Amino acid sequence: MGQNKFNTVLVTGGAGYVGSVLVPKLLDKGYNVRVLDLYMYGDGVLDAVKGNPKLQQIKGDMRDKALLEKSVKGCDAVVHLACISNDPSFELDPQLGKSINYDAFLDLVAFSKKHKIKRFVFASSSSVYGIKEVENVTEDMSLEPLTDYSKYKALCEEVLLKERAPGFVALILRPATVCGYSPRLRLDLSVNILTNHAVNNRRIKVFGGQQKRPNIHIDDVTELYVKSLEWPDAEIDGKVFNAGYENQKVMDLAETVKKVVGGDVQIDTVPTDDHRSYHISSEKIKRDLGFVPQRSIEDAVRDLVTAFRQGKIPDPMTDIRYYNIKTMQSIKMK
Repeated sequence: MGQNKFNTVLVTGGAGYVGSVLVPKLLDKGYNVRVLDLYMYGDGVLDAVKGNPKLQQIKGDMRDKALLEKSVKGCDAVVHLACISNDPSFELDPQLGKSINYDAFLDLVAFSKKHKIKRFVFASSSSVYGIKEVENVTEDMSLEPLTDYSKYKALCEEVLLKERAPGFVALILRPATVCGYSPRLRLDLSVNILTNHAVNNRRIKVFGGQQKRPNIHIDDVTELYVKSLEWPDAEIDGKVFNAGYENQKVMDLAETVKKVVGGDVQIDTVPTDDHRSYHISSEKIKRDLGFVPQRSIEDAVRDLVTAFRQGKIPDPMTDIRYYNIKTMQSIKMK
């Protein structure tokens, strides 16, 4: 087991956008890793590490209670990433979203306690705050989720904190929007969308532009989950932390993309009714745990540009694998 506090980690959603970057990092650290995922976006997402004897991949639905319990059994930590993962995907079928994001969560927590999971790390979302007028949105502010997706994230937080018990350590993280390259790439997230269009169309469309969006580089957010298994119980048990790099206006994100991709990229500004502006403070996690993101939005754009140039992102405009909502529609997920 080496210096690791835990032996076997269950990563739900381990073949997703964040999971496929996290799992190799956990294996590098010497953990046994068990992945439970539907593998909706392809069975080969973790091919780079599939020969690792410490990796176990379970293809299945966490709503299958018997499978879920079997997946939890024998693990001692859980990193829960699996969910229908953004507002439009959730709104496609709200009942489906609730069944995965909330109902299955209740079972996961119950099985985790039953099978003596020592640490449960929950990937919530900074969207749980809704829209706040204040500049720095801190963890003690009221939650005013605007959508079903964020409402169920907030409800899961409540459940987890209520179920917390001696020996069952619970940590809630509220990351900003993730950006950057992953083997299971999403091209339906703000920075990634802008970069894709800049590289492949040489034009980007900005709706409004003054709204703020917090982002975090995928390497930083996965580093955060790795560290979540290392921090002492007393420092994280029952705690909630925001995690973002910086809050930037959408227009500033577009300018960053243009700077990296090339001066010939045209930015078109389109009026919008959507003036939702999100901003979070990540001071608490810096102060209490010393966690500070190391990579900028510019780094994320650069990584994506490199991947495009190396041919790692074939058919970026048409392949539905890069777009959650299109994939869900095509497989008629129920």
